[in-house]
Amino acid sequence: MPQPRVLLLDHPAQEGGAELALVRLAEAIGDRVELAAVLFADGPLRRRLGDAGVRIVIVELDSAIATASRTGIVSGVLRSAGSALAFIPRLSRAIRGSGAQFVVANSLKSAVFASVAAPLAGRPWVWHLHDRLAPDYLPRVLVHVMRLLAVLGPRAVVVNSRATLATLPPRARRKSTVAYPGLPAGAFAPTPTRGPELTIGIIGRVSPTKGQREFLTAAAAVAPAHPQVGFVVVGAALFGEDEYESEMKQLADQLGISDRTDFTGWVSDAPERLRRMSIVVHASPVPAPFGQVVAEAMAAGVPGLATRPGGVSEVLDPRGTPLALSWPPPATRLLLPPRRPSP
Repeated sequence: MPQPRVLLLDHPAQEGGAELALVRLAEAIGDRVELAAVLFADGPLRRRLGDAGVRIVIVELDSAIATASRTGIVSGVLRSAGSALAFIPRLSRAIRGSGAQFVVANSLKSAVFASVAAPLAGRPWVWHLHDRLAPDYLPRVLVHVMRLLAVLGPRAVVVNSRATLATLPPRARRKSTVAYPGLPAGAFAPTPTRGPELTIGIIGRVSPTKGQREFLTAAAAVAPAHPQVGFVVVGAALFGEDEYESEMKQLADQLGISDRTDFTGWVSDAPERLRRMSIVVHASPVPAPFGQVVAEAMAAGVPGLATRPGGVSEVLDPRGTPLALSWPPPATRLLLPPRRPSP
């Protein structure tokens, strides 16, 4: 029996949480499905998917659209309407030329273009949704657009948590399936013995929804009583949020902790950075769609602090259903209210 042929669509060149989930999925199912991908920009994601055996085609999207932040995506598309319209037939030809039986859109932007290009190519499409469609997480106008798209566009929707599912309209929920992101086997390897240095860190795309501001404010409260502790911010701004990243570096200086805080920028070895931390913090001020770093910290045995709302509760909250049913939620994880960097 021939393998199903699936075409993956994604827009960023770098590896965010959704892209890491995509790579891990490709690694896990690549021997059962014939996978190809159309990426809208070239970068590290191309190499990672290629290493997983995925055939790659690059169809360049105007960088003004591809790198627009979530708050600026609507205005970015409107300003670059001509290039957005020209991109659709090119993407449709790539979909048709791939020979895929159906298309999977892995991001908000790729879903928008798939909703037009896939039908033009005569292919059904599925939306793998990694973002809560809620006004506390996305701009209100974008929320309305994407919720309508979820109802009218894809044949099916795969969501990364019950928290994400709850933000979909009822008609979209009826065609949705919850599939939690997986972890590679290496994530469960024993953590090497740490040295005497104490490091508290946060990992993820530098963005207001990820909580670097709250992390730094909490670090400043901890620093005077614990002079031996260092702090690390792992990650970079990926989608037009460079100003926020600059503000966070200025904030560390204003709080008097810049000499103890390492801003690493984008790194390719984030899991290894996590393993070297004494405590990992998930500080999202709004409900997170899933909380990939929390799951990775659990697997690595690194103590963690996390804010309660959203998908994180599905991973950790002892009163809910823990994601990892093979062991109870560890006592070394604490769930805290959001937006409360200090007592």
